[in-house]
Amino acid sequence: MNRLFFGVLLAAIVAFGAVTISSADTMSSGAAMTATFVMPDQLKWEPCQGMSGCSMAVVWGDPDNKTGAPWIIRLKLDDGVKVPVHWHTADERATVLKGTLLFAAGHKIDPAKTTALPAGSFLFVPAMMHHYAIAKGETIVQISGSGQRTFNLMK
Repeated sequence: MNRLFFGVLLAAIVAFGAVTISSADTMSSGAAMTATFVMPDQLKWEPCQGMSGCSMAVVWGDPDNKTGAPWIIRLKLDDGVKVPVHWHTADERATVLKGTLLFAAGHKIDPAKTTALPAGSFLFVPAMMHHYAIAKGETIVQISGSGQRTFNLMK
C-alpha cells in the first residue's frame, strides 16, 4: 500500500513540475516572454536639458511614465561637468560604466566632500536625498528607477 501511495505521489510531483517548467517561459497573460537587447550603437544620445556637457539616452522603458513602470537611462558627462544639487521623488540605482563619478549628498557642491566612484561602482540614491556629482574624465552612468523620473533642482 505504501509503495502505491508513494508511486502516485511521485507521479503527481513529476507532472506538476513539468507543468510548472513548461509555463515558466510565459507571463501570467499567457504571452511568451522575450529578452530585450540594446546594443551601444542603438542608443540615441540627446543633450540634457539645462546642463551643457551632458547627454542622456533612454536604454529601456519610459522615464516619463506615470504608471510606476521601471526604466533605465544612461548619462554621458564630459570631464569636469558638475551635476547641480538636486533630488528625485523616487529611489534611483546607478552604476558607473566609464570614468569616475565624484558623488556627495548635501545642499552645496563641495568637491572635498565627494566620494570617488570609478567604473564598476554601484550607487543607491534614496528618494528625496539632496545630492550632486562631478565627472572626472568622460563619465557614463547607467541609472534605473520606476515611475516618472524627476530632477528637482535645489534653489
